[in-house]
Amino acid sequence: MKEPFRWQAHTGGTATVKPKDYEVEGEFEAPTPYALWSNMKSDGKDLCPGDVLEMVKEDGTQGELQIFKYIGFEPAKWWIAEPKPEFKGNTEGLAESTTATAMDTQHG
Repeated sequence: MKEPFRWQAHTGGTATVKPKDYEVEGEFEAPTPYALWSNMKSDGKDLCPGDVLEMVKEDGTQGELQIFKYIGFEPAKWWIAEPKPEFKGNTEGLAESTTATAMDTQHG
């Protein structure tokens, strides 16, 4: 996790996190996030606030996402960019209008 998260104020509710801010550290087995936290701590691999655990179901599919905060674990979700809206309509004459507007701006 990148450092800035660790210094942000705590917010309640489901945290939205960006995949680009995380790197996979490995796969670990434990019955609960707190059991994993305890196992890692005893192995000298402490979790830090902002670290995310991505649970994997028995069939190998992605399960719930948990973020470690100073107060414990809370639910999280991956941020997914919304697709850019497609322009649907009559585009005839659009380029001419845009060019004329740009020329008006430059000579105005």
